[in-house]
Amino acid sequence: MAQPTDSTPTPEELVARLVRLLTVEHREETLFAGQPQPGGVGRVFGGQVVAQALQAAQATVGDAKMAHSLHAYFLRSGEEGPEITYRAATDFEGRSFANRRVVAIQGGEVILNLTASFHLEEEGLEHQDCAMPDVPPPEELRSDMEIRREVVEKLGERMNDNQRRLMLRPRPIDMRTTDKLHWMNNEPKEPRAHSWFRTVAPLPDDPALHRAVIAYTSDFTLLGTSALPHGLSWMRGELLGASLDHALWFHRPARADEWLLYVTDSPWSGSGRGFNRGRIFNRQGQLVASVAQEGVMRKRRNTGTR
Repeated sequence: MAQPTDSTPTPEELVARLVRLLTVEHREETLFAGQPQPGGVGRVFGGQVVAQALQAAQATVGDAKMAHSLHAYFLRSGEEGPEITYRAATDFEGRSFANRRVVAIQGGEVILNLTASFHLEEEGLEHQDCAMPDVPPPEELRSDMEIRREVVEKLGERMNDNQRRLMLRPRPIDMRTTDKLHWMNNEPKEPRAHSWFRTVAPLPDDPALHRAVIAYTSDFTLLGTSALPHGLSWMRGELLGASLDHALWFHRPARADEWLLYVTDSPWSGSGRGFNRGRIFNRQGQLVASVAQEGVMRKRRNTGTR
C-alpha cells in the first residue's frame, strides 16, 4: 500500500470520517440530521442516504431489537453539500418485532422513504441453500483503488473533472474484485460480479454501526451489474442511471471491518431499468445479508440532452 502523504488521509482518518458520516445528529424527538460526505461531488451516494436513514431508525429502537430488513425508495436525487434531515415514525412496537418509517428530506423535498423492521433475537430453525462461490481470497487481489488510478490514466481527457475526482477520492472501504466491473471493462460479459470488502481500518464495537456500514457498502457495484452484458459504463459517459429502490435483509451479525464477499447478479434488464441481486458472505461461508435493487439504466444519446 502506498504511504500516505501530507494531503492523503490515513486509513484511520478515513474510517473516522465514515463513522462521523453515518452518525446522525438527534435534533428533536423524531428528527435527525446527517452530515454531508467530505469532498462529495454532484449527487449524494444512495448508500449514504440509506445508511443514515437506517441509523435514524436504529436510534429510536432499544438495543435488544436488531434491524433485520429495510426497504427504501429513492424519490429524488439528493445533492452533495446541503443538509439532509431524517424524520422517523414508530409504526409498530411489539414484543418481538418493531417497525420504523423514515423520510429523508433535503431542501424541503422528500428524497427517500425507508421502512425498517427490527427483531428480538431468538432461537429458530436454520438452513442455507446457497454456498459461497469459490473465488480467490482478498489477499491475492489488487485493491480497486489501484485499478481506478490505471483506468483514469487510460481514459485521460474522456473523463471530466468530476468523474476523475470521484474515481480517485480516497475511500474508507477497501474493495477487491475478482472480476471486471462495468468501469473496468467494455466487453459484454455475464451479469455477475464478486467483490471482497471491508473498512480500511477497524471500526468501534457497535453492531448498529456495522449494519449501517454494510448498508452503505451494499450500494457499491450493485446497479453496475446490470450493465455488464452490454459492455457499457456510467464512468465512460455511456449510460444514464439512478437507483430506484433498495432492499436489504440482515441474516446474522457481521463485522464490516472484516472481509466480506459481495456476490451480485442481474437476472433482467429492460424498459430503461436494470434489476440486481446481491448476497454477502463472511469468510466462513455464512450468508450474512441479501440485497435487491432496481435502477434506471438508459443508454446515453449523443445529443447533448438528457
